[in-house]
Amino acid sequence: MNKYVVILAAGKGTRMKSKLYKVLHKVAGKSMVEHVVTAAEGTNPNKIITVVGTGAAKVKDVLKDRSEFAFQKEQLGTGDAVMAASELLKDLEGVTLVATGDTPLFTSETFNNLFKEHETSGNSATVLTAKAPNPYGYGRIIRDEAGNVLRIVEQKDGNEAELAVDEINTGVFAFNNKELFEALKQVGNNNAQGEYYLTDVLEIMRKAGKKVGAYQMPDFSESLGVNDRVALAQATKLMRKRINEKHMRNGVTFVDPETAYIDSDVKIGNDTLIEGNVVIKGNTEIGSESHITSGSRIVDSKIGNGVTVTSSTIEEAEMDDNTDIGPNSHLRPNAVIRQGAHIGNFVEVKNAEIGENTKVGHLTYVGDATLGKDINIGCGTIFSNYDGVKKFHTNVGDHSFIGAGSTIIAPVNIADHAFIAADSTITKDVEKYDMAIARGRQTNKKDYWHKLPLSQDKEWK
Repeated sequence: MNKYVVILAAGKGTRMKSKLYKVLHKVAGKSMVEHVVTAAEGTNPNKIITVVGTGAAKVKDVLKDRSEFAFQKEQLGTGDAVMAASELLKDLEGVTLVATGDTPLFTSETFNNLFKEHETSGNSATVLTAKAPNPYGYGRIIRDEAGNVLRIVEQKDGNEAELAVDEINTGVFAFNNKELFEALKQVGNNNAQGEYYLTDVLEIMRKAGKKVGAYQMPDFSESLGVNDRVALAQATKLMRKRINEKHMRNGVTFVDPETAYIDSDVKIGNDTLIEGNVVIKGNTEIGSESHITSGSRIVDSKIGNGVTVTSSTIEEAEMDDNTDIGPNSHLRPNAVIRQGAHIGNFVEVKNAEIGENTKVGHLTYVGDATLGKDINIGCGTIFSNYDGVKKFHTNVGDHSFIGAGSTIIAPVNIADHAFIAADSTITKDVEKYDMAIARGRQTNKKDYWHKLPLSQDKEWK
């Protein structure tokens, strides 16, 4: 069976009250339309076609070659939107699934089940439905005694008996492709909105003697459509719950799943512990047996096995196995922390590599530098890398010792086994085994206290 997916993503989304095109609003790190495309890809379709309108260029930029595109010039209803894809689909044999780009919670499993039901039942059209705890506002599915779908009744049009039905239309359909486009030619716009409704296809097919059925999915929450910020927050909460449950089933421990905010593409190894109030975003990967404590934020980074991140921020950085950081430290883009290294509290690392077993204890900035292995960086050290115009690089060799309060002014090379005396300002290279001392000689001014006006203050005597 050839399978095609049409994703309707041309609506303006005025209720979002946003400059950002509606389907590009993000849920757990990915735009809503990306979630729908991901679910569609899980059915292994022959084609995915996204119908775009307002914001077309931005949607194309996000989806790139994951989809073909059709353009809806005016937003004249769902039937008109599907018709926009006719030139790409109308002559093809197979089954077409139609979904909307603002329903990010649908899964590949649900879409596959709809395709399967459509094929095995011999339907010309199959509606994806669900039992709603509160069906108010949804279109109701009216069936005959054999279970065939007679019609979909909207809230404003239903009588008392019809509105008592709790099976609702999710807005997702499967159609025999050629029959879909033949029926769309007959859809009119004689309604209050003056729009062409996709749901009218069902009545057209039924009157033509074709079979119209439904597949009822078990989880109503998948059908949540997002039209405003309230629904966006609801969808995000449901998605995060799904994501965290998946990780827990894969062996990850969450101290408080409700306050751990994990994006959909994050990978986490088993026996890793995630505390509450943690944010992990983007394409982050975390290995096994690591510990991420409360207050940490990790974005687009790679964290190894046995790593401890204590209340710190990590962005586009790497931490190898058995490293640790924090509390209150910051790895900025292109920071690489090699195996066994220690990054203590109030340390910032940017565009720098920290070698194996090197220790950067506290209150230090390391920028644009390559540090070898087994180095000790004293408290308050600054790698001064910027002259106001250009950035410069520093190299520090293995087994070196950088004393507290030192300032390393790039570009400079410090060789293996070198020593920097505390409170030195280093502007020249340091050779192997040498100690560099760059500070003024101490001078004590005898009796200087008594020359100060402060010495006359009774409180200081």
